[in-house]
Amino acid sequence: MQVQRVVLNSRPGIHGVPVPENFHLEEITLGPDLKDGEVLVRTLYLSVDPYMRCRMNEDTGADYLIPWQLSECVDGGGVGVIESSRCCTFAEGDVVTLFNWPWQTHAVISGSGLQKVDPQLVDGHLSYFLGAVGLTGLTALWGIREKGHVAKGANQTMVISGAAGACGSVAGQIGRLDGCVRVVGICGSAEKCKTLVEDLGFSAAINYRQEDVPSRLKECCFDGIDVYFDNVGGAISDSVIAQMNNNGHVILCGQISQYNKDVEYPPPLSEETQQNLRCKNITRERFTVLNYMSKADAALYELSQCIKSGQIKVLETVMDGIENMGVAFCSMMKGGNIGKQIIKISG
Repeated sequence: MQVQRVVLNSRPGIHGVPVPENFHLEEITLGPDLKDGEVLVRTLYLSVDPYMRCRMNEDTGADYLIPWQLSECVDGGGVGVIESSRCCTFAEGDVVTLFNWPWQTHAVISGSGLQKVDPQLVDGHLSYFLGAVGLTGLTALWGIREKGHVAKGANQTMVISGAAGACGSVAGQIGRLDGCVRVVGICGSAEKCKTLVEDLGFSAAINYRQEDVPSRLKECCFDGIDVYFDNVGGAISDSVIAQMNNNGHVILCGQISQYNKDVEYPPPLSEETQQNLRCKNITRERFTVLNYMSKADAALYELSQCIKSGQIKVLETVMDGIENMGVAFCSMMKGGNIGKQIIKISG
């Protein structure tokens, strides 16, 4: 069987901005025979995510992330359907997902790492397993529940940076559902701001490219900020933390503004920001979703029910074709997506 796959063609460098040419599409032949325990899958959807920028470096800077190797197939979140199986736990037609799905149109995968999923959980929207009913949704849910200390009736204000992205767009809705009286999103375009307020129910949205973030935060968060869901780091986060209330909580989810720089993770903070954290007794703890996977089934069911009931709305930006994986990744890193960036590989 002839299949297409994407390999890492070059590294952008520790200070470099990734470009589509860092990836290369090639054709290979898959052998016809499966070994015991293996399955042949047809890829339906693939995901691109900010953490992947770290995997483009020789050293990812995170002990739980393995770097991609030059001239080898790239991998990430994927969902597909089994076309043949020599694994007793999977049958032809099963829909499966994997955190390290190869960027290939078809692939032979060991059944031991695959997770079978129920299409009814997402009303047939299988790409949701890569986003709102997958690791992205779990990150939003557990970030708020485990690190945000949101309580109904506490009159809390939450700010989310990267608010129109895959995780931020879900996190803001969960914060509202869990009891925050104000949820303010920071994003990079007027279209995104409109979507956050009109479609997702955010109290307000700030366009960091065209507005003064500190002054707008004062307007929107007139009682200060209690919870900050941080997806971006850098100057935006410094501005938010400067206006946080005593005993507030920073949910350290991602630092996309820093991923093209040669800095440790989490990136170092300015002395002024460190002082704000200390003087106001603000918690800021690294959050890794993989530490909570024992509770995944119940959380995924909760997310699916919130989506089915309309309490959580899912945003996606879908691009077609495995040949566009590099284009989609680079667009996502520059904020070209609204919601989850998905690549449709086959129908």
